[in-house]
Amino acid sequence: FSFRGLVTQPLPTGAWTLCCLAAALVTKTLSFGTAMAAMCNETIWLIVISFFFAKGFEKTGLGERIADIFVAFLGSTTIGLAYGLTVAEALLAPAMPSTTARAGGIFAPVVGFLSKSVGSTPLKDRRKLGAFLTHCCLHTSALSSTLFLTGAAQNLLCVSIAQQLGVQINDTFVLWFKGAVVPSVLSLIMIPAMMYVLVPPELKKTPEAPALAREKLREKGPPSRDEWIVLVTLAGAVVLWVLGEKLNVAPVVAALLALVTLLVTGVLTWRDCLMHQSAWDTLVWFSIVVSMSAAVTQSGLTSFVAKLVGGALQKHKLGWQAAFGILHLAYFFAHYCFASQVGHVSALYGTFLVMMTMTGAPPVLAALTLAYSSNLLGSMTHYASGQAAVYYGSGYMSLPEVFSIGMIMNLRSLLTFGVIGMAWWKFIGWY
Repeated sequence: FSFRGLVTQPLPTGAWTLCCLAAALVTKTLSFGTAMAAMCNETIWLIVISFFFAKGFEKTGLGERIADIFVAFLGSTTIGLAYGLTVAEALLAPAMPSTTARAGGIFAPVVGFLSKSVGSTPLKDRRKLGAFLTHCCLHTSALSSTLFLTGAAQNLLCVSIAQQLGVQINDTFVLWFKGAVVPSVLSLIMIPAMMYVLVPPELKKTPEAPALAREKLREKGPPSRDEWIVLVTLAGAVVLWVLGEKLNVAPVVAALLALVTLLVTGVLTWRDCLMHQSAWDTLVWFSIVVSMSAAVTQSGLTSFVAKLVGGALQKHKLGWQAAFGILHLAYFFAHYCFASQVGHVSALYGTFLVMMTMTGAPPVLAALTLAYSSNLLGSMTHYASGQAAVYYGSGYMSLPEVFSIGMIMNLRSLLTFGVIGMAWWKFIGWY
């Protein structure tokens, strides 16, 4: 019932999880302590603090400046413009854990500005430039979220569920990036080139774009003190995330140090943090979902369902590799029935992870590749994720395009991760 509501969303996610919490407490299904235990979860606080950190990018204008810099250097051709936005998205992903915020706060406005500057609007000549760039940004967002642990909220939810199920994932930030880097970067390189064929822009050269970007940069002036502080603080946080295990610094502590730096230097005020609705909303629903997921796991339901399906696969005497592939495809395409990546992960991730390990898949391989898939599927429909809704709402994509191109690009993602990814994971010793 709880997870069905996360899928159908009769209420906003935070409100629905509070309803579920109340129902669980009234029926004494869970005690208050059990239901709220995840409030102490380091992973959840890492997400919340990352939202505050992202506010620094938004408030100082550093995120938009980074996008403008890449447009200024690479934007003289349409495909160069797309690659510039792709690189900017990948660079911002580890610092902004909300793909919706990246889409709605930075990239959709930049694409709209560039497109309209050459006469490409949602109502007239959308295929001139806007459709091409919008499709590129949508599919790039799914890959940039896959590349970094802090690239999306559902990444940390996946890790939390996997750890509850007993999967030992050490040095999480580095391990995640190590597994994702090769297939993700190759996929990112492919996206603008494939879109150039699938949604060919009528405008091939965009000499105005670099000039417009440079003009915006001139208006902004040199990077401000606050922008430099955000940039240096981000670099320090990333270093601590990478070296944290060796230095005995937990990821959440590194994030907290970064936030404190922004508060002490005045880049952010406590009011900025208090007014960040998405962060507090995430703290509420995420902690309740994690607690309920843990309760479902402890009840034995996940293991029961996994044994039924896993047993059926074992009866057919499939090797773990074949079962691994079948389960990945089932998990991936089930997202056509979901309107939320978090809902998808909450409902299916734990069960599919148990089924994979039961059929012999190495636990770390199963846990992280399922988590990667949880990002890739965010671009398959206009309702697949928050960023998909933002880009579709811009008016530059038609519904048939979203579904047809989404299918093609997601099949390409599955092929890249299934072939090149498996070879890479073999090379780094995951199986």
